[in-house]
Amino acid sequence: MEWLLQKIASGSIIIPSNNVRKQKIHNVGIGRGLKTKVNVNIGTSTLNVDPEAEVKKARTAVKYHADTIMDLSDGGDVGAIRRTLLEAAPITFGTVPIYEAYNYGVSVHKNPMNLTEDDFLKAFENNAKDGVDYTTIHAGITKEIAKRILQVQRHGGIVSKGGTITAAWMLKYDKENPYFEHYDYLIELARRYDVTFSLGDALRPGSILDSHDELQVQEMINVARLTRRAHQQDVQVMVEGPGHVPLNEVAANVRLAKSLIGDVPYYVLGPLVTDVASGHDHIASAIGAAVSASEGVDLLCYLTPSEHLALPDADEVKAGLIAYRIAAHAADLVKIRDKAIKWDMAMTEARRTLDWERQIALSIDPEEAARIHSRTGQHPGNNVPCTMCGGACVYIMLPQQRRYEKDKELQQAG
Repeated sequence: MEWLLQKIASGSIIIPSNNVRKQKIHNVGIGRGLKTKVNVNIGTSTLNVDPEAEVKKARTAVKYHADTIMDLSDGGDVGAIRRTLLEAAPITFGTVPIYEAYNYGVSVHKNPMNLTEDDFLKAFENNAKDGVDYTTIHAGITKEIAKRILQVQRHGGIVSKGGTITAAWMLKYDKENPYFEHYDYLIELARRYDVTFSLGDALRPGSILDSHDELQVQEMINVARLTRRAHQQDVQVMVEGPGHVPLNEVAANVRLAKSLIGDVPYYVLGPLVTDVASGHDHIASAIGAAVSASEGVDLLCYLTPSEHLALPDADEVKAGLIAYRIAAHAADLVKIRDKAIKWDMAMTEARRTLDWERQIALSIDPEEAARIHSRTGQHPGNNVPCTMCGGACVYIMLPQQRRYEKDKELQQAG
């Protein structure tokens, strides 16, 4: 326990937990030496507002063991939707306050670009007061960087909604980013409500062609400085990363980020290792996620099959979450092997002994494993082969394999 307290004190592990959130929730630690965690994004858009559908997604995320959940709603009554989802998902909960500011601009000012600095700040305070555990704050993109956007050739442009809203506002009014200009005030609010900063990557690459360009790196340098300022005031911080990164640059991205931000939890979207997997982006990004987490990423933000195409439904939320839980565990077999390997050892034992009940129970998705196993022709019970090999099952043809000298060792390790 002492080692954990030391890491929390140093900022290398965080436990996001808003002090006004009254419901009993499952808090998680995020950071070095712990299991890789997985986040699920849900939320409405301006073209699709169905709070009941978002509640269903939230419950799906909880059912299939998401560690954290983020409400990205920017359509409808976002405050009411947020409070509803907070009740529906008793796990660590995050939001992006700039989306509420955008929503306010559309509904009240009739133009999102008519926002005031106070609108930016009030949105953050509203989220904190409602009990949100962590918030994405796009504080690293400054007016100077925003002006550079118009000069630097980017194949994919700016793909962060929060980053785009902030950059467009700064360029329209020739004013500094309110979240950067008033960062000390945000720190004051974060201390009051014990809200964790998730410092956003407004300039993350939206194409593998833009990976590690000067805009992305310049923002990361600013974020590193903001991280240190928050730590000086005892505010918990994690830092967000890309995005779209070719496979050969994924490890380098993690090392570069960690070299700049220090031993601080790193929270990465994917990354997607190719741009052509529409309809299957949860797979393309899980590849990058496994590599990035094995290199030291602490929290993975999932993608679903609907990424770049539409809002996900509950089934797509499940598909994305399962893909990322697989990626997270694969990475943990590298980072914390002695702990993580016990799950695989137990599964190996169950397979070797044809213990189907145990195999299904140990599966990352027991429901799907049971559904597939019980398809046409499968004999019920244990000690029987599955329909893939039938009578040619290796454990039937050579039953001696089902008993060997390491039995006791495996049982003890499990």
